[in-house]
Amino acid sequence: MENYMETYEFWCTDDYFDEDTKKELRGLKEQPKEIEDRFYRDLEFGTGGLRGVIGAGTNRMNIYTIRKATQGLANFILKMDGANKGVAIAFDSRHMSKEFAEEAARCLAANRIKAYIFDSLRPTPVLSFTVRELGCIAGLVITASHNPPEYNGYKVYWEDGAQITFPKDKQIIEEVKAVTDYAQVKTMEQREAKEQGLYCVIGKEIDDRYMEELKKLVLNPEIIKQESKELKIVYTPLHGTGNLPVRRVLKELGFEHVYVVPEQELPDGSFPTVSYPNPEDPAAFALALKLAKEVDADIVLATDPDADRLGVYAKDSKTGEYMAFTGNMSGMLICEYELSQKKAKGCLPKNGAIVTTIVSSNMAHAVAKKYDVKVMETLTGFKYIGEQIRLFEENQNYEYLFGYEESYGCLVGTHARDKDACVAVMALCEAAAYYKSKGLTLWDQMMVLFDIYGYYKEGLHTITLKGKEGTEKIAAMMEGLRKNPPKTIAGYEMLSFRDYENKEILNCKTGEKKATTLLKSNVLYFELEQDAWCCVRPSGTEPKIKFYVGVKGKDMEDANKRLEDLKMAVLELVK
Repeated sequence: MENYMETYEFWCTDDYFDEDTKKELRGLKEQPKEIEDRFYRDLEFGTGGLRGVIGAGTNRMNIYTIRKATQGLANFILKMDGANKGVAIAFDSRHMSKEFAEEAARCLAANRIKAYIFDSLRPTPVLSFTVRELGCIAGLVITASHNPPEYNGYKVYWEDGAQITFPKDKQIIEEVKAVTDYAQVKTMEQREAKEQGLYCVIGKEIDDRYMEELKKLVLNPEIIKQESKELKIVYTPLHGTGNLPVRRVLKELGFEHVYVVPEQELPDGSFPTVSYPNPEDPAAFALALKLAKEVDADIVLATDPDADRLGVYAKDSKTGEYMAFTGNMSGMLICEYELSQKKAKGCLPKNGAIVTTIVSSNMAHAVAKKYDVKVMETLTGFKYIGEQIRLFEENQNYEYLFGYEESYGCLVGTHARDKDACVAVMALCEAAAYYKSKGLTLWDQMMVLFDIYGYYKEGLHTITLKGKEGTEKIAAMMEGLRKNPPKTIAGYEMLSFRDYENKEILNCKTGEKKATTLLKSNVLYFELEQDAWCCVRPSGTEPKIKFYVGVKGKDMEDANKRLEDLKMAVLELVK
C-alpha cells in the first residue's frame, strides 16, 4: 500500500509532471481502489510493446510511460549502432495517438536518433512498409488495434518491417525495465529537433510508393476493367485509418461503385457508432449491411482502426442474403485465387510457400497440396509470418506466396511484413470482379471451394479467469492437459500431441518423440484423425485461456455439428 501511495504522491507533487496530470490524479484522492489500480505496477512492456487504458499513472498509457518505453528502445538502438538509420513512427485515430507519437519522436531525437514521423494518421501496414523503404533500424505504431476506445498501445517493429521477435523482443524488454528513474528519460523540443535534422515529417511521397507496390500485385487488370462498372462495394473504415488508402487503391484500379458508410467515414477515437471497433464482431457491420441492402452491393468490407484486419460479407446468390466470412474463409478465398491465377498465367514458382499459424484452418494444407506449394506453420501472431518472409529471403529456400491467420489478417505480397487490410481489400475486390465475370459471388465461390477441398470449419472459445486465483486455475488446466493428454476427443483418435513449452511432439501411434521446430511457448496442440484438431493456450496479454478447434465435414451441416461436439468435448477436459 505504502509503495504505490508514495508513487502516487510523487506524481501529484514532482515538478517533472505537468499540471493536467497532477490535477487528474488529485481528483482521485477519495478513490483508493482507482489509485491502487493506476500505481500498483508499471504498465508492462510485453513482446509486442505496450497496451493499456489511457490516463495518468504508472499502469496507464500516457506521455510519461511512452517516454520511458521509448528511452528503453533508444538505449537498445544505440547499443546496436543503429542511430544513423532512424526510426519510422505512425499513429492511428485513437485518443492521444498523435501526442504519443510526437513524444516518442522527441525522446528518440534527444538520444540523437532520427525520427521519421507521419504528418497524419496511417495504417499499421504502411508503417511496416516505411521501415524498409526508408532503411530504418526500427518502427513504432501508436495503436490499440481493435480494442475499446479507452485503450491505446505502442507496437515496436525492427528493420525487416516485422514486429519484434525473439531474441530482440526480450532484449528490448530488459532495456525498458532498466529505465527505473524518470530523470533518465531524455526529451527535447520539437522545434530544436527539427532544426538539428532529428525530427523529419513524412507523408505523400511514402503513400505514393506504397500504392505503387500494391498495384503491382494485381493479377487480372483486364477483368477489373471489364467488371468495374457493375461490381458494387460497400466499405467502412470504422472511424479508423483505412478510409483514404483503401478508397485510393480501389479508385486507381478503376472500381467505380465504392460506397463508404458515411456515419463511419471520418476518424474518431470515440468510435461513436460501434461499441467495439472490431470487424470480427457482427455488430460492427450493422450500418454497412444497411447501406449494402440499399445499393444492392456485391461485397461488404470493414477494416479495424489501424487497418490491418479485414471483415467481409458477401451476397449468397441463392438467397440474396449477405453472409459473413470468418478470417479463415476470407484468407483461403484470397489464397486460392492468388495461386490459381498464378498457375494459369504460368508464374507459380516451384519453391512457393504459404505461411500460416498453428491455430488457422487446415484447409491451407489441402489448397497447398493441389498447387504443389509448401505450407509453413508458425506460432500465433502475424509477427512470426513476417519473420518467415525474412528467413525465406536470407536462406533463399522458398518464395513467399501468401500468409494469413485466423484472426482476420493476411498479406499478399512482401511490401509489408505485417497483415495488411488495404491489400486484402484490393485482392478481394479483384477476386470479386473475376468471379462475377463467371456468374459467381464471393460467397458462391467459397461454397465451390468447400465442395472441392472439404467443409473446413473452425471455432474459438475463450474463458476469462481474473486475479491470482484465475491465474492459478489457468496454470492448473494447462498442467493437467500436459501431463495427461487424452487418447481420444469427441470420438476422434489422437494422432499426435505437440507440447510447445517442452518443445516436444509425441506420436500417439508409435510412442515416438521428436523436437518441435518452433519457439518455446506455453501452447498445447492435439492433432486428431479426419483433419480435426484443437489447440489450447493462455493469452499473453489478458487473464484468459483460449481453446481453438477445427474440423472437416461432409457438408456445412455436418461440419457445424462436428465443431460443436468437439468444442464441448474439449471444454469437458478442463472442468
